[in-house]
Amino acid sequence: MFYKRFEWRIIFQVLLLFITLAVSSYLLVKGYYVYMVVIAPLIIYIIAEMYRFQRKAHAELDQFVESVHYRDFSRYFDVKHAPLELQPLRKGFNEINSTFKVMSKEKETQFQYLQKILELVDTGILSYREHNGEVVWMNESLKRMLHLPYLKTVHSLARRDNELYRQVTLLKPGDTTIATAHTEKNSFKLFLSATAFQTDGSKFKLIAFQNVSEALDETESKAWQKLLSVMTHEIMNSIAPISSLAETLKYRLQQFAERPELESGSMDDLELGIDTIKRRSEGLLKFAETYRNLNKITTLNLKNIYVRDLFENLHHLMQPTLDQKNIELEIVLKDPDLQLEADTNLLEQVLINLVVNAMEAVKERQEPRIILSAYYANNHRTVIKVADNGTGMPEEVVDKIFIPFFSTKKSGSGIGLSLCKQIMMLHKGNIQVQSVEGQGTAFMMQF
Repeated sequence: MFYKRFEWRIIFQVLLLFITLAVSSYLLVKGYYVYMVVIAPLIIYIIAEMYRFQRKAHAELDQFVESVHYRDFSRYFDVKHAPLELQPLRKGFNEINSTFKVMSKEKETQFQYLQKILELVDTGILSYREHNGEVVWMNESLKRMLHLPYLKTVHSLARRDNELYRQVTLLKPGDTTIATAHTEKNSFKLFLSATAFQTDGSKFKLIAFQNVSEALDETESKAWQKLLSVMTHEIMNSIAPISSLAETLKYRLQQFAERPELESGSMDDLELGIDTIKRRSEGLLKFAETYRNLNKITTLNLKNIYVRDLFENLHHLMQPTLDQKNIELEIVLKDPDLQLEADTNLLEQVLINLVVNAMEAVKERQEPRIILSAYYANNHRTVIKVADNGTGMPEEVVDKIFIPFFSTKKSGSGIGLSLCKQIMMLHKGNIQVQSVEGQGTAFMMQF
């Protein structure tokens, strides 16, 4: 209500000043100077009143600006006892102060909340100014982690742990790294991540410190266990057919010793079998050495090889085991001159894995059969296919078989197929699977 009254009062003063000035001008033009004696004081009074109002308004504004400058939002401007013309101004100041007071309270609450969270987390937090290294924030977790009760600047860290200081200062925003922290009693691994932000014209760098020593030790232990499991699995896959072939050769040698006249071709068979055992043993040693450094391999021992030779070597190696289990191995190779560029030892290991898995899949079939084939596909890639008429796999299992350490077998390690995929990736190729539950499975290796 008083807003309208105030507005009307301002309008009235302006109109009154306009009218008096207009009348004064008229009297001056007509030469009625006597009447100017009466009007002049009125004009002076109106101008003085307007000047006084402006002075009061400026004084009120100065007080408000002062309260904002010192963040004194608790100050209250008395509206009830103020002059009518200043009441709207004071009420506006009070509303602004109330709004700032609420915002300041919310900001302080958020700051306290964030501060408590940062103190509760296990991750160490360090924030400092980039231009001079002044530390502006360091939570309790970091103090306990580094055994530092106080850190004035990040450069002070160099006196305690120069290597960690170097890692922290060289870490760029957005990057992460593993660093080693040293205390008086021990050392431990830290995962460092950095970010940067700018406020009030100053650039700040924020570093997060996470102790990962225990996690790394546990991971390393599991990695060694899994490596041993992988090596055992692969060695057993190669040793089993070698042992079976050796047993067959022993039996043939006994027959030859007893009745040499009936075994005219035995010497050739013995020579071929021993050569197969020798070659596969050397391949197994090569595989063990290669797998040990698998993560360091950048080039393979690539050679142009005939697929027919690859299939022949695999047949000689696996035939005794297949005969014992009464499993038929059918080889289909329409183009005997088909070649591919590969590491022979690693590729043989992949084929052994796939054939051993196929043998496991068909063991309960009445007429177990494995088909080994190769062809040149329309996409200009050489494909080797290992198919069986076994039990097949459900769709949810097919999606997981290449995941390391996933296995559907009770005694399986779940690393054979993942290793096959890894070897194929080293050859810039891939391996795919098609399976129909109850009908069979086929693995396709594309080069």
